[in-house]
Amino acid sequence: MTGGRSLGGLELDRVIHEKARLMILSYLASSGEAAAGFTAIREGLGFTSGNLSVQLRNLEEAGYVDIEKSFRDNKPYTSVRLTVAGKDALERYLAELEFIVASLKGGDPKPDPERPRTGG
Repeated sequence: MTGGRSLGGLELDRVIHEKARLMILSYLASSGEAAAGFTAIREGLGFTSGNLSVQLRNLEEAGYVDIEKSFRDNKPYTSVRLTVAGKDALERYLAELEFIVASLKGGDPKPDPERPRTGG
């Protein structure tokens, strides 16, 4: 037990915990852009179009991404943006992972963010 918490008390967000969705949120959070195109995400992460579509739908249903469909040069274009809720959920998830790592190293992890938990 570290900092008054135990590993048994972790509340890893099940939406984010799936590898593909974690990769998508990480990609969006680290891109430095307000939004990313579907093709850029697909190519950047090496996903198939079908898998990316399914994972984005799950993230959108959780409120973690906004998806906007439009046309560019008469071609369909899908833009994906990380929402505030998605950014907050990712930060909480990463704080839980930091707690796990600190517990394994015997250190004292950073305190939990003072935000309500989602998922679980």
